[in-house]
Amino acid sequence: MNTLSFIPQDLVYFFIVVALSFLVGLELKAYRLHKEPKPHLGSARTYTFIGIIGFVFYKISLNLYITGFITLSVLYAIHYYFKNEEQRTSILSFLIMAIVYSFGALINIYQNIWMPALLFVLIVFILNYKSYLGRALNEINEKEFETLGKFVLLSAVILPILPNTPIKTIGISPFKIWLVVVVISAISYGSYLAQKFIFKNKGYLLTGIFGGLYSSTATTVVLSKKALSINASGNILSIINSAIIIATSMMYLRLLVIAFIFNSEVARKILIPMVLFALIGVIISFFLYKKNVATDAPIDDRNPLELGTAFVFAFLFVAMMVITHYVTSHFGNVGLKILSFIIGFTDIDPFVLSLLTGKFHITLNDIASAIVIAAGSNDILKAIYALVFSKKIAKTSAFWLFVLGVLTIIYGLLF
Repeated sequence: MNTLSFIPQDLVYFFIVVALSFLVGLELKAYRLHKEPKPHLGSARTYTFIGIIGFVFYKISLNLYITGFITLSVLYAIHYYFKNEEQRTSILSFLIMAIVYSFGALINIYQNIWMPALLFVLIVFILNYKSYLGRALNEINEKEFETLGKFVLLSAVILPILPNTPIKTIGISPFKIWLVVVVISAISYGSYLAQKFIFKNKGYLLTGIFGGLYSSTATTVVLSKKALSINASGNILSIINSAIIIATSMMYLRLLVIAFIFNSEVARKILIPMVLFALIGVIISFFLYKKNVATDAPIDDRNPLELGTAFVFAFLFVAMMVITHYVTSHFGNVGLKILSFIIGFTDIDPFVLSLLTGKFHITLNDIASAIVIAAGSNDILKAIYALVFSKKIAKTSAFWLFVLGVLTIIYGLLF
């Protein structure tokens, strides 16, 4: 920490502790006025003195510092005894008091202000967002907690112990297979959580953006069904069409990010087409979008992190690797292009990842070409879905998806 040479460092640290302790006291006082107006132990001045005592006692001796904390704990225990008789069981004041008391020790141990400052920020954040966090927790269903817990167990416990020796028949290790599943699931789940809990009910366009990050196909189906269920027309239909298109734009960017994670050389080769077609989709979406329309956007509420889905993905990933290896060995680049077009009418992620992580007797240009073609044929599949599930109501988005798909395939063939 840079300080003026004539100012003792301990004095600087002391005033920092005093300031942070006082601000914590003020924040707690403001919280009590709005949330818990009944009398409590301590005021802003009290917490300031607690911070001062903690700093001074720590500088004198560790034993005195510990004795001071025990004394404060006993005093609070006496207060809590009478408080408990009034059916007030919160120990928030004690927890914050303990943190403030630790400021002096922390700033002397680390010889920096980052830890006390971080604790201060966290105190302010938690006190102000108590009600928000409570509502968010109430909206998370138990099944999601269970699924996330199982996934963390599998990724944090199983992944490290999987063998990293490649399997001869497919040329990739069990560790890398499951690592692929973990990365893809994490990307999908992150966008799912953002859509459901952070940007919920913010409109169809955000539904398309975040839905496209974890499954543009599923988002297309959901929005197409919504267009049919509300018999959308006019501006609302334009917004739904816009959202469907932008979901596919996000698919291009998602594939590009995945490519950079697993094979940066291929990623650099598909950078231009993926950004180009994503930009074209955004422009089309912009012209279709109509502002100032009240919308209640749906989300695909299926959890993309379910374990069954993860294992199916792992199976498809291995299967795509075996199929791709067979096709490239027997039919070369032409066979790979045909395969990529066909695979585009299914789930393309396992196929794309097999190309990015496998070892095939094909060039990087061939791999890049196959990925672009698969993305294009997947656009055509979504165009068909948009027509079928909306019963031709979303025909505008279906048309542009078809055009985007054809252009993408042509680019892939000419790669």
